[in-house]
Amino acid sequence: MYGKEGIGMPEVMNLPTKIYLEEYDGNVIKYFEAVYSIFKNDFVDNKPNFRGIRLGLKKYPLILDKEYTFYHMTHEGDIETERIPDFRRMERIRFPKIMIDKSTHPYLKVWRNQRTGTGGTKKRILIYHEEENYLVVLADMGSYILPWTAYPITYNNVKRKLLKEYNEFIKNAEAV
Repeated sequence: MYGKEGIGMPEVMNLPTKIYLEEYDGNVIKYFEAVYSIFKNDFVDNKPNFRGIRLGLKKYPLILDKEYTFYHMTHEGDIETERIPDFRRMERIRFPKIMIDKSTHPYLKVWRNQRTGTGGTKKRILIYHEEENYLVVLADMGSYILPWTAYPITYNNVKRKLLKEYNEFIKNAEAV
């Protein structure tokens, strides 16, 4: 189905081109609206499918009149009310939908995990593109799935942790 790269290595999955602020002459407002337009097309108007399951969308609370998921995919920070715009996330706004839609591509690493924290245990599905160091996180809500967040992995220790978690998942369970 897919070509091989090297011995036993799946062909790298190509991702769409990034969108840069420079393409909008440094105009942050125009850039932000262009990024939102891509998100709206990919997640509001044409919802992605994860292995045959059409995804929902966490819309509320609206942030700057935009869906909450958009805010999560384009801003960073641990405190929800203090998240700040992240241009690296915005540049890659075209990545999540294709990674979700093509999650069976042999290059992508896909696994499930659980995180316990405020609000209890949260079930997640992770989709990782290793060459791009980009992670898409889906929330498994039981009867439906939501795109939750997506971001570039910028620290080697985080990458090592993700790969360790993936390898443990593969060793102990079937792939998603």
